[in-house]
Amino acid sequence: MAKRTVITIGREFGSGGREIGKKLADELGIAFYDKELLEIAAQESGICRELFESNDEKPVSSLLYSLSVNPYSVGNIAGAANIPLTQKLFLAQFETIQKLAKKSDCVIVGRCADYALRGDPDCINVFIHAPLGYRVARIKELHELSSNEAKDLIVKTDKKRAAYYNAYSDKKWGETANYHLAIDSSVIGGKNAVELIKQFVGMRQDAR
Repeated sequence: MAKRTVITIGREFGSGGREIGKKLADELGIAFYDKELLEIAAQESGICRELFESNDEKPVSSLLYSLSVNPYSVGNIAGAANIPLTQKLFLAQFETIQKLAKKSDCVIVGRCADYALRGDPDCINVFIHAPLGYRVARIKELHELSSNEAKDLIVKTDKKRAAYYNAYSDKKWGETANYHLAIDSSVIGGKNAVELIKQFVGMRQDAR
C-alpha cells in the first residue's frame, strides 16, 4: 500500500507556523489547507461561509464529547436537531478534514486537525512555537503594531486557540506529548523548519 503524506501544523501565533506549513506543502507538491477549509466545509455542509469565518477557531462553553468522538452519529450536520450552531460548525470542519486527508496528501493548519485525524496512521502532527519576544518582533513588523499591541494580540490569539482546542479534544493545546515533532522556529528559522519536517517525514516513512 502506498505511503501517504498527511501533516497537521499546530502553531503559536507569531511563530510562523502557517508560513512554514505553506512552504512545506509547496516543496512537497501537495495540497495546503488553512482558511481554505472554511470554504470547503461551507460547501459540503450547506452552512454559509460567513458563519464559519466568524466562529473560526473560537472556543465554546461546552461540547457533547460523544459528538466530537463520533461526528458521523449526527447524520446530516446542517440539519441535525438539538445541536448548537458552534458545534455544527466544528463537526462540519471535523468531517471535512477527514475527507480531505483521505482524498490526497496534504498539510492542514490548525482547527484541531491532529485530533480529527488521530486514528490515521499516516498522519504526522507538528507544533511550531517560539519565545514571546521573538513572536512580538515578528507581529510588530508584519502588522505594523507597537510592542504592547503585538503582545496583546499574541496573548489573545493563543488563548483563543488553546480554548478551542481544549474544548473540542481530550488533549491540551501545545503539550508536546500530543505531537510527533515540536519545533522552536526562533532557533532554526522557517526555512530550516521546513527542511527538518521534510526529513522527519522521510525518516517516518522509511521506518514503516
